[in-house]
Amino acid sequence: MAQEGRCNRPGETDGAVLRPAGRERQRRRVNAKRPARSVRYMEALLTSTAVVALAEIGDKTQLLAILLATRFRRPWPIVAGILFATLANHFLAALLGEQAASFLDGFWFRYAVALSFIGMAAWTLVPDKIDEDEAQRSPSRFGPFLTTVVSFFIVEMGDKTQIATIALGARFHDALWVTAGTTAGMMLANVPAVFLGHELIRRVPLKVVRIVAALLFLAIGLWLLAQTAGWL
Repeated sequence: MAQEGRCNRPGETDGAVLRPAGRERQRRRVNAKRPARSVRYMEALLTSTAVVALAEIGDKTQLLAILLATRFRRPWPIVAGILFATLANHFLAALLGEQAASFLDGFWFRYAVALSFIGMAAWTLVPDKIDEDEAQRSPSRFGPFLTTVVSFFIVEMGDKTQIATIALGARFHDALWVTAGTTAGMMLANVPAVFLGHELIRRVPLKVVRIVAALLFLAIGLWLLAQTAGWL
């Protein structure tokens, strides 16, 4: 036979090609990346939740939630309005941060993101106030849900939790998980405020909460500075 005496080439045995070992190594590398990716997602989610939940305590939007709850006395439509407004506002903010990081990613941009967290630490220490007329200016003819969506979205513009969301989007390069985290943080802070009203503000030590939130912002900023400088 013409095939007799022919030496098998590497990867062959009796004419059958064996699965290359490289494919197995590649599959192992892909499987090894999955846990790391999950850890990154959880880091973005949990960090965003903690940062915004603490920063929102005593914030202008939380005070607005209390005023709206006092005005309408219908908590669930107000909670739904806060959820919708936060999802829309924070997704745009996180997307802006993510896109800015994609286009401007570099040595100095990472320093800027780190410094923005440190700046947020200082800003968090400043107590927020809201004029009761700010809630009254929202047209009540639309009902509690739409009034909450519109007023909450507008008041959140330029607020420190929105700026923090932009910085978190730039830090984690993931608008979806950052939005999920910041929205969860907003709801953790605002749902009790809607149901308990001013009683929550009286019972929660706002100064302590502001200090803890500021320390968390500061820790993230310093960690990013050290990471960018190559110390970590």
